Amino acid sequence: MNEHGAFRDRREAGRSLGTALQKYAGREDVVVLALPRGGVPVAYEVARMLDAPLDLFLVRKLGTPGHHELAMGAIASGGVRVLNDDVVKWYGISEDEIEAVAHEESRELQRREAAYREGREPASLEGRSVILVDDGLATGSTMRAAVKAVKLRQPSRVVVAVPVGARDTCDELGAIADEVICLGTPEPFSAVGQWYLDFSQTTDDEVRQLLADHARLIAAHP
Repeated sequence: MNEHGAFRDRREAGRSLGTALQKYAGREDVVVLALPRGGVPVAYEVARMLDAPLDLFLVRKLGTPGHHELAMGAIASGGVRVLNDDVVKWYGISEDEIEAVAHEESRELQRREAAYREGREPASLEGRSVILVDDGLATGSTMRAAVKAVKLRQPSRVVVAVPVGARDTCDELGAIADEVICLGTPEPFSAVGQWYLDFSQTTDDEVRQLLADHARLIAAHP
């Protein structure tokens, strides 16, 4: 992080986050789950520093019709859906509109699941300490969906870990996660990208490469 409070890139942010999570290092019950795509470079560094398995947890934002960047909710692996009731009510979004967007995002979620996993089975989460990692938190709708979906798999502990986030969002997630680590909660907070010098989009190929690289690291140090 530079003197203005910005990280150079997601990998640097991940190393800072890994340092903050050292109490989980070397533990056999820990698994790191990345929210693709932007969370993968961050989580790669966290998992490397903790000597922990790295896997993905697929979540898709549900964009508001006509205002796609505004999240009206999110869906996650396992059919979990979380809605932002305030946004749905304010924009008068119908159940049919919600279903249409959810159907489209479900298709993309399934595409990514197949593209990224390349046949690998999802990590078992039962009885484990799960660290959910993204590159930042704005409204938090995708992370809330992820936490709720992960809890259905009966982990012993759910930790939300991000380099930067809106203070209110980090506080709200504390009500559903066992622990929330937000390295920076700058105010005012308008967008995650403003806290990175390089916030270029993470590609599908980068996601696959980082997962493969980490699998080799784990295989080399069983």
